[in-house]
Amino acid sequence: TVGGIVLRIKNLQNKIDNEEDPVKQNKLISQQNTLLSYIGGLGIGVGSTDRVLLNKLKGSMLGTKK
Repeated sequence: TVGGIVLRIKNLQNKIDNEEDPVKQNKLISQQNTLLSYIGGLGIGVGSTDRVLLNKLKGSMLGTKK
């Protein structure tokens, strides 16, 4: 579930970056903030010993592609 939300946040960020209309940008930012609040509300924590998961999250956040 959280992975899906992270992907949606990243997709919204790409749309925000490419959108020229400030009104549409604000609506996209609002949607992104809503998703961010869901993640914050869940209080998700990742153990620092799970290197595979940390690398996957880091890669998706930084936008690296395989």
